[in-house]
Amino acid sequence: MSGQDNYLEAIQEALGHRFADQGLLRQALTHRSAVSSRQGRRAPRNAPRPAEAGSNERLEFMGDRVLGLLMAEWLLEQFPDEPEGALGPRHASLVSRNALAPIAESIGIASALRIAEHEEQAGIRSLANVQADAMEALLGALYLDAGLEPARRFVREKWKDLLTSQITPPKDPKTTLQEYVLARGYKLPDYETLSMEGPSHAPRFTVAVSAMGETGEGVAGSKRQAESEAATVLLRRLNRSRKGTKDRK
Repeated sequence: MSGQDNYLEAIQEALGHRFADQGLLRQALTHRSAVSSRQGRRAPRNAPRPAEAGSNERLEFMGDRVLGLLMAEWLLEQFPDEPEGALGPRHASLVSRNALAPIAESIGIASALRIAEHEEQAGIRSLANVQADAMEALLGALYLDAGLEPARRFVREKWKDLLTSQITPPKDPKTTLQEYVLARGYKLPDYETLSMEGPSHAPRFTVAVSAMGETGEGVAGSKRQAESEAATVLLRRLNRSRKGTKDRK
């Protein structure tokens, strides 16, 4: 058994599901750079393209919706008396990159990813957004291979601690950042869309936000989520700067 096969076995064990279609599993763990590097090589004319040859972007698109549905269902069960205005922030937090990346790391997604050599050297395997995207792709593959129930079991096992720790609804990072800077007498945060890349079915927005002389960047599949990611990054930076200032006093 090859090293890659060992990684695939470990991922299936972590998911609690053995794929009937192993091509779906391989595709979920194929970064787009690996596809681009293969496409640069000359293939035999009219050669059939294997089902798993594509990147995980389409499965990520599916997995994002699967996770969103399962989380909405679970929140309605757990908080039957809570209004939509409170459920929304809970949901956004639980499906965010900050929630996905640690779970992806805990099941060994980074080691199982197929990535082009030049990207490997750049260290993208360990990036939170790459692992989070692959986690969504795995959920999409799990749904397509076996339906909602295996995906539901996995989500409720891995997200349980995150959900139960939300005693009160979390605030949206943009709201938190706004309150943070205004409380200190600074101007409102300034958001700027730096780029929009990728196909229409899987766009990738890069957004920067500036406040208090610092800047944070976020990358996500929607402008709104990219702004939220950028606000999260900037909040961490501002809190670190503030702590460093206190430590020097």
